[in-house]
Amino acid sequence: MRRLGRGPAGRHRPLRLWLGLAELGGSRLPRGAAGGSLVKSPGRSGDSGRGRARLSGLGGVGKRVGASATRAGRKRASGPGRPARAPRHVRRLQREVAASERKERRGRAWEAAGRWGAAGGWPARASSADARPARERWGFRGAARQAAGAAMGRRWGFLIGFLVAVGLLGLGHGEQQPSETAAQRCFCQVSGYLDDCTCDVETIDKFNNYRLFPRLQKLLESDYFRYYKVNLKRPCPFWNDINQCGRRDCAVKPCHSDEVPDGIKSASYKYSEEANNLIEECEQAERLGAVDESLSEETQKAVLQWTKHDDSSDNFCEVDDIQSPDAEYVDLLLNPERYTGYKGPDAWKIWNVIYEENCFKPQTIKRPLNPLASGQGKSEENTFYSWLEGLCVEKRAFYRLISGLHASINVHLSARYLLQDTWLEKKWGHNITEFQQRFDGILTEGEGPRRLKNLYFLYLIELRALSKVVPFFERPDFQLFTGNKDQDAENKMLLLEILHEIKSFPLHFDENSFFAGNKKEANKLKEDFRLHFRNISRIMDCVGCLKCRLWGKLQTQGLGTALKILFSEKLIANMPESGPSYEFHLTRQEIVSLFNAFGRISTSVKELENFRNLLQNIH
Repeated sequence: MRRLGRGPAGRHRPLRLWLGLAELGGSRLPRGAAGGSLVKSPGRSGDSGRGRARLSGLGGVGKRVGASATRAGRKRASGPGRPARAPRHVRRLQREVAASERKERRGRAWEAAGRWGAAGGWPARASSADARPARERWGFRGAARQAAGAAMGRRWGFLIGFLVAVGLLGLGHGEQQPSETAAQRCFCQVSGYLDDCTCDVETIDKFNNYRLFPRLQKLLESDYFRYYKVNLKRPCPFWNDINQCGRRDCAVKPCHSDEVPDGIKSASYKYSEEANNLIEECEQAERLGAVDESLSEETQKAVLQWTKHDDSSDNFCEVDDIQSPDAEYVDLLLNPERYTGYKGPDAWKIWNVIYEENCFKPQTIKRPLNPLASGQGKSEENTFYSWLEGLCVEKRAFYRLISGLHASINVHLSARYLLQDTWLEKKWGHNITEFQQRFDGILTEGEGPRRLKNLYFLYLIELRALSKVVPFFERPDFQLFTGNKDQDAENKMLLLEILHEIKSFPLHFDENSFFAGNKKEANKLKEDFRLHFRNISRIMDCVGCLKCRLWGKLQTQGLGTALKILFSEKLIANMPESGPSYEFHLTRQEIVSLFNAFGRISTSVKELENFRNLLQNIH
C-alpha cells in the first residue's frame, strides 16, 4: 500500500483513490485513466466487512492492487470493535467525485435539451467517453471542475439563445403586423378637411382648446348664463306612453325664487333697465291697440294668433312659454349634463323618430347601426351613404347637424360617467369603455369616426353664427342685465372679447351655398328645413329623463337660434345702432341657449383631446 504511494508526485494518485474506495466497500465510479471501472460486487446483507471489488482493464497491476485491497479490508473487518473509517483525504476525494458526477449529469441533461431544441427530437444519451481526455490530462478534480464549467456554459448559452430567439420572433411579428391603438381606431378618420368645408380638424382643435374654451367656460359660469327658464312639464305631442325615469340622477333641481337675481326675474327677455322700460311700453301699446275692439272676440283671438305666427316665422324652435306657471328657473351648474342611466328602447325611440321622420330620409333607406332595426349589413350602410351623398347640400347638412348633436351628447355622457357610487361620495369621470362602444371604428363598423366628424361640422355652423351676430351684441344699449352693474359690465366685456376672437377664426363655414339658385325653390327648401328642425324641438318634450330633457331642449333651442342668425344676415345688417331692433332681436332665452349650446360643443371638442390621450396606450 505504502509502496504504491511512493515515487513522483501524483504518479499513483488514481490507484490510491480506487484503493480507498475499495476499502469502504466500493461505490460506482466513472471510468478512470487506465480505461477500467471499479464496480461493487453484489453481496449478502450485513456483510459490510466482506465487500468485494473487481478491477478490470488494469492488467497485472490492477489485479495485485485489487487483491491487496481485498485482504486489507478483510483484516480490518475481522478485528475487534467497529469497522475502521476511511482516511480523511479519502472521504474528501469521495465527496468531490460525487459532486463532479452530479454536475456532469446535469450538464449532459442540459446539453441533451439543447440538442433536442435544435433538432426537434430527444438525442441519445451523451457518452462519458467525451470527457475522457480531460481526466487523463487534469485528474479527477480538474476534470470535475472542467465538466461543471462546461455544463454551466451550456446552460447559460441555451437560456440566452432561447431569449434571443423569442425576442427576434416578437420583433419580426411586430414588423409584419403592428398593433393598432384604441386612439387610432377612434380617431383615424377624424383628421384633415371636413366634408362640404374648407376647414380641417386640427385647426379647430388648436383654436378651441387653447384660445376659446377657457374664456367661454368662465362666461358660462356667470349669473346671466347659468340660470335658464324652462317648462319640463309640457306633454309629449306625439305619443302618450312615456316611461318617466325614476333614477335620482335623472331628476332636475329647480331654483328657489330667492336664488335667482332680481334683474333676471323681473325682465327675463330684456337687455338693460332703460331698454326694458321702453320695450315694455311698446309691447303694452301693441297689446292694447293692435287689434280693433270693434271686431268680435273670436276674430280678435285669430288676429293675435296670426301675429304670434308672424313673430315666430323666423324661429327654428318651438320655445317654451316662460310666462307659464309650470316654467321654472334651473341652475345649469347644479344640474350638469352627464350620464344618468337613461337608455334602452325609450331613448332609442326618441332618436329613431328624429332620424327616420325628420332628416329627409325615405323609409326604404336603412340607417346604419339602428338599434330598432334588424338584419342590417354592409350593403345597407353603403346604400345609406350613397343616398346621403346624392342629397342637396342643405339636406345633407341637416342630417350632419343632427348627427353631430347626437355625437356631442354621447361624448358628454362618456366624459362624465358615474364611476363609483357609495354612501360617502359619487365619483364621476371618463369612461373609456363607454366611449369606445360609441365611437370605436371596429366596434361601430366605421360609423363612430363619421359621427365625430359631424360633431366638428356642427361646431363650425355654430361658430359661424356667433361671428355673424357680433353687431347685435356690440350695440351700447345691450347689457347682460342681472342687476349687478359691475358684474354686468365685466361680463359684456368678456362676451365681446370672445366674439371678436371667434370672428378672427380664419376658416369659417361659408353658408352662401345654402338656399342658392332658384329663389322659389330655395324659399321652399328653407321652410322645410325650418319646420323639420322645429318638429325636433317638440320631440324633446317626449324624453323620459328630466335632466336629459332639460339639456336636449336647451341644445336644440341653441342650434335653432344659430340657424336663425345664419339666415338673417340682411336683417342683422339693417339693425339700428341704438334702441330696440324690431326686425331682428334675440330674447334672453335664445341668448342663454345659444351660448350654452355652443359651450357644450366646445366642451365635446376639448374632451376628444382628453380621450385621445387616454386611449393612446390601449390596444
